[in-house]
Amino acid sequence: MKFSQSLIKTRKEKVKEADSINADLLIRASYIDQLSAGVYSFLPLGLKVIDNINQIIREEMNAIGGRELLLPALHRAELWKKTERYDTAISFKTKSQVDQEYVLGWTHEEVITPLAKKFITSYRDLPLYLYQIQLKFRDELRAKSGLLRTREFLMKDLYSFHSSEKDLEDYYEKVKKAYLKIFDRCGLGKKTYYTYATGGDFSPFSNEFQVLSESGEDIIFICEKCQMAVNKEIIRKQKDCPKCGNKNLKEARAIEAGNIFKLGTKFSRAFGLNYLDKKDRQQLVHMGCYGLGPARLMGAIVEIYHDDKGIIWPKTVAPYKIHLISLGEKSAVRKEAQRVYDKFLENQISIIWDDRDETAGAKFADADLLGMPVRLVASQKTVKKDSIELKLRQQKETKLIKIKDLLEQANKVLGK
Repeated sequence: MKFSQSLIKTRKEKVKEADSINADLLIRASYIDQLSAGVYSFLPLGLKVIDNINQIIREEMNAIGGRELLLPALHRAELWKKTERYDTAISFKTKSQVDQEYVLGWTHEEVITPLAKKFITSYRDLPLYLYQIQLKFRDELRAKSGLLRTREFLMKDLYSFHSSEKDLEDYYEKVKKAYLKIFDRCGLGKKTYYTYATGGDFSPFSNEFQVLSESGEDIIFICEKCQMAVNKEIIRKQKDCPKCGNKNLKEARAIEAGNIFKLGTKFSRAFGLNYLDKKDRQQLVHMGCYGLGPARLMGAIVEIYHDDKGIIWPKTVAPYKIHLISLGEKSAVRKEAQRVYDKFLENQISIIWDDRDETAGAKFADADLLGMPVRLVASQKTVKKDSIELKLRQQKETKLIKIKDLLEQANKVLGK
């Protein structure tokens, strides 16, 4: 992508309406645009980040047997009345021209369960794992913190269907491990804690995936003995680690980026989701639910990976791996930059080229704000030496790389 052909218009000044680091930097760098409180447009750069996160999620969900589908966001109200959740305060509701009542989905148990009923009749149909990446809606009383608490949001939700509680328990552990892989691949592995939370109606505990951040809304208590954490609701009920009993827990702020629940038979009972066991007896299906917010994850990454100049994307989720800058309008410089640009495209390494007629200072500032992992600079000075200047976003040092060695060096720093 050439900068001159992109939908990028950066801002120097902080965004007045932004109440968080992620909102400020993502808006200033043209990744997102705010339409109203808690509602954002994802611009081309932002969409590429979301696509990269979604790809990681898909790979890990597919690896544990997930089958992707896409469910409606508009739900018939009677489905929610059946589970007695129609009057939940966070629901957006609407009526059609013929007075049909609808709910805008903030979760999808009311849709996935009757759908699964059409495909599950026998124990031979189980287990079944279905997931989607879908827009959801919550009537948040106070949308805040950029992408971390919104009224319209992207969510990956996986639902699992089992013949027994034991089978659900086993799969729950598989999902836990898959989630930890996702956070690790997104650059958050060392900052993510598997956290005990209240279980609601379904089990003693649910579990959250909390990312350590000073800007986080949640308070968690870390057990350094077993590397688990508990949230403040659990601490109010018991003062020790539910896993190992350790009472010396360290308080920290964190961002909840995912959660998993054992739903048990609550929804299968409501919708009559049964199966015939090996003795031809009707049994209720056991269910699990596993949520993860790609956009919330994007916001959490920015909250953690930034400096006073802008974003510092982990290479796995960055919209482009390379940010190429050409300085001056000399034909030799542009010719060299074009050659470098074409070479990276040929080798399927994503690159954005700042080909604008702008000052060096403006181009460097934009490169820092946008936050691509590797910056390359072509100038009269470098061209005379048959070289390109290379700098990693998170480092201050620059070094000259011979053009003939550039691809190899770039692959090396990108870990290819």
